[in-house]
Amino acid sequence: MGNFYLDKYSFFQPQITAEIDESTKAIVVIPCYNEPNLIASLQALYDCELSAAVEVIVVINCAENALIEIKNQNEKTLIEARKWSEKQNSNFISYHFIFVNDLPKKHAGVGLARKIGMDEAVARFHSINHDGIIVMFDADSLCDANYLSEIIKHFAENPKTPGCSIYFEHPLKGNEYEPEIYVGITKYELFLRYYLKGLRVANLPYAFYTVGSSMAVRSNAYQKQGGMNKRKAGEDFYFIQKIIELGHYTELNSTRVIPSSRTSNRVPFGTGKAINDWVKQSTEEYLTYNPQTFYDLRGFTKGVESLFESDNWEQYCSACLKEYLIQNNFSEALLGIRKNSANQQSFVKRFYTWLNAFRVLKFVHFARDNYYEQIMVERAAALLLKLDDTEASKLLSLYRNNSLD
Repeated sequence: MGNFYLDKYSFFQPQITAEIDESTKAIVVIPCYNEPNLIASLQALYDCELSAAVEVIVVINCAENALIEIKNQNEKTLIEARKWSEKQNSNFISYHFIFVNDLPKKHAGVGLARKIGMDEAVARFHSINHDGIIVMFDADSLCDANYLSEIIKHFAENPKTPGCSIYFEHPLKGNEYEPEIYVGITKYELFLRYYLKGLRVANLPYAFYTVGSSMAVRSNAYQKQGGMNKRKAGEDFYFIQKIIELGHYTELNSTRVIPSSRTSNRVPFGTGKAINDWVKQSTEEYLTYNPQTFYDLRGFTKGVESLFESDNWEQYCSACLKEYLIQNNFSEALLGIRKNSANQQSFVKRFYTWLNAFRVLKFVHFARDNYYEQIMVERAAALLLKLDDTEASKLLSLYRNNSLD
């Protein structure tokens, strides 16, 4: 029996010929590009506690016009990973490798690599008629030993959730990198947590982390929302927003992903790029958005329900937000939202489809560029928690320890 999603949206025909264990609950998908230490990530997954079958699909990839050094590294990675996996002996976890060293240069990137692997997972679950869990991971990430078992447990205990964000912590000390790297990653992770806290202060319904290595989704939800996009960067942000739109999106905080703290120029933004920029800059300041930005949004969201019957939206706006909304034709959009809403509940849902995470991010940048000067991330994070302490490591500890609610 065919599969509508795969027939219409898949990039490749299924690549893996090995039969899937009919009891498989989850498939972990790892995009792998020019990665010299994939084995560490595979080992972390192998070391997980398991009582159900899990597969790992690694998509070793690069563009058709990639440097020969990268193509050679990919070939080396494939040989090493296959050799390593053949030595493992487990009834619960199996490894598969998709090798594509010649992706079309127009689309080649992390988004397409994730899509190839996630589509393959759809095909494998379809073959056993199971709405399994597709887990997004990275080739330089590690995890706690209860990672896989907690993911399976979480979806069993939350049958309505289409997907979840998974708790993460970057390494903040060690001998693997120079001390300045750990200083930089502390500030960067503080920024990530500060931004999420800001969204929650603003009472926005899509306040979840959008970290590609730290999420999982049901196969049916993945298909319903059109699958992974082919973006070369930011693919996780756009994809997760589509899953959140389904409702009942959750967080999994009982385990941990450990993303890499290394520098990288692979994509134009993200952790590796942020740390690379940090190392290159001549100042220790890490600047971020002014907290007033989020307070402006909070003032606006408090009046959302009243706008179902009122056009007086400006009363809820700061000068900054008012200018932004005018530039984005909000009055016209409001009429359309109201016209297509049968009741207040559907109005609110449509409202946040318009004022989505991407449009909010655009506003945050507008406020930064035109109204509110950036401040140091430590100061911003302290202000949002109404604290005086501005030591990055202490603040990050507070943000990590469930202080976001």
